[in-house]
Amino acid sequence: MTSPVSLFLKASLVWLLMMACETVHGIARVLFLQPRVGDRLSRQIGMLTGSAIIFGVAYLFIGWLRPETPRRMVAVGCLWAALTFGFEILMGLAQGFSWNRILAEYDPSRGGLMAFGLIFMIAVPALSVGLWETKRKN
Repeated sequence: MTSPVSLFLKASLVWLLMMACETVHGIARVLFLQPRVGDRLSRQIGMLTGSAIIFGVAYLFIGWLRPETPRRMVAVGCLWAALTFGFEILMGLAQGFSWNRILAEYDPSRGGLMAFGLIFMIAVPALSVGLWETKRKN
């Protein structure tokens, strides 16, 4: 079984790759989608496409991570969600956004879908393992 420290380090490296992909995705969204559909809708569409990117990266690396137990899968997902939450806050502050604007991204009543994105991120390791195991058996 993979040691907890090794799993933490590997999961952190995969998260860095996820954030690199999401950063490119965010830049592309602002440059190409936002001018056509507006800020709010582009962020909502971006949540869906970003979730697909996160799932894709997780799926590609889940065999390397090997979170063997459901508890470890949830731990990896919680790590990714916590790091992402912190990253999003720091990026928002670095861009000069107010706390109100940053937190609005997590409030569905204000059109924000990030809370759902974080919940999805917690589930991604288990979903990835499930698909990976199914593919491996076939």
